[in-house]
Amino acid sequence: MTVQIHTLSNGFRIATENMPSMKSASIGIWITAGGRHEWAEQNGIAHFLEHMAFKGTARRSALQIAEEIEDVGGYINAYTSREMTAYYARVLEDDIDLGLDLIADILLNPVFDPREIEVERGVILQEIGQALDTPDDIVFDWLQEVSYPDQPIGRPILGPAERVRSFTKEDLSGFVAEHYGPGQMILAAAGQVDHDHLVREAERLFGHLQPVNETFVTQSAVFGGGERRVEKALEQVHFALALDGPDYCDPEIYDAQVYATALGGGMSSRLFQELRENRGLCYTIFAQAGAYADAGTLTIYAGTAADQIADLAHVTMDEMKRAASDFSEAEVARARAQMKAGMLMGLESPSHRAERLARMVSIWGRVPTIEETVEKIEAVTKERVRAFGERMAGQAGSAMALYGPVGDAPTLDALRARLAA
Repeated sequence: MTVQIHTLSNGFRIATENMPSMKSASIGIWITAGGRHEWAEQNGIAHFLEHMAFKGTARRSALQIAEEIEDVGGYINAYTSREMTAYYARVLEDDIDLGLDLIADILLNPVFDPREIEVERGVILQEIGQALDTPDDIVFDWLQEVSYPDQPIGRPILGPAERVRSFTKEDLSGFVAEHYGPGQMILAAAGQVDHDHLVREAERLFGHLQPVNETFVTQSAVFGGGERRVEKALEQVHFALALDGPDYCDPEIYDAQVYATALGGGMSSRLFQELRENRGLCYTIFAQAGAYADAGTLTIYAGTAADQIADLAHVTMDEMKRAASDFSEAEVARARAQMKAGMLMGLESPSHRAERLARMVSIWGRVPTIEETVEKIEAVTKERVRAFGERMAGQAGSAMALYGPVGDAPTLDALRARLAA
């Protein structure tokens, strides 16, 4: 499999990976315009814009977009994250040009029909309401807000309902004009793709675009910390903890990922075994290491009964403290194996490969080889994982969000003191 990258004269980038055994391809455009690229008064507009993607263009109605992709058995969708918005399709190899043309039409020729804006506004308000009714979703939004207070990266991707109610056609067009330039776009494709052909198609469809005059300066992420406790009569307390961790470009990101996997990444992990299997304090518990271009967090989540939240939180701290001194060779080896297997299994999918291409080009300007990534995972030792755990226990900034019957939950200060003792 061969990765190839090309940049047009206007800054538009194309990254492809040919998978010879495939009969299909995943193709999309990733744009470095997500939640953290919004002004405060725009919070939620990147996501709103993604929703409008399939509501009609100057060439196609919403129904025609759906019919054209489904007439060839394809699939088209989009998503918004804090750092990117993606528009992508999965098609058979003979329909790659159609898929790319549809995506280009969506991006370059949206009509933003006021009637469709009102329809989609209602859909997004329903989505916000659903999130508020889903405790293990909303608690992560609150955790993000207290981790990065008063910063774009800390705001919810969906935005507050009052903002969503106010967005106009002019607001949507303005965001596109400010952020949807060729230098912000990455065409990524994986599967049965021809790189040179896609470069020619990209030149034809996007080569005329002029760079945008961005007035928005991306604010560097600074971990703040603190806690948010929301009392509500739920069956469980939803507990989410974040510790300030490495960003994507920090070599320590691999230590963080192995640590998180060994601590709470699977059924054999310490948190799962001690809190669920041995003590029966929860049904769900996990740890994960997430990262952005300039920030990262180690996150722990669990749900438990009101009268057990203190025990769960205290034991979680005790396990983190213990892990900093006695992670074994076997645990670290198992975590490395989980990471490698998860990555390699995921890369059997063209969609996962295309997304990886876009993400790596955005972060690094290149795509590291699989062998390079595996080598970095393999280089993580027991000593490095313990050292990382010690820093998390003793020095890292922290944040906590709690939702439900939270009266008996310990404070963040109390948990930090227990962790550092």
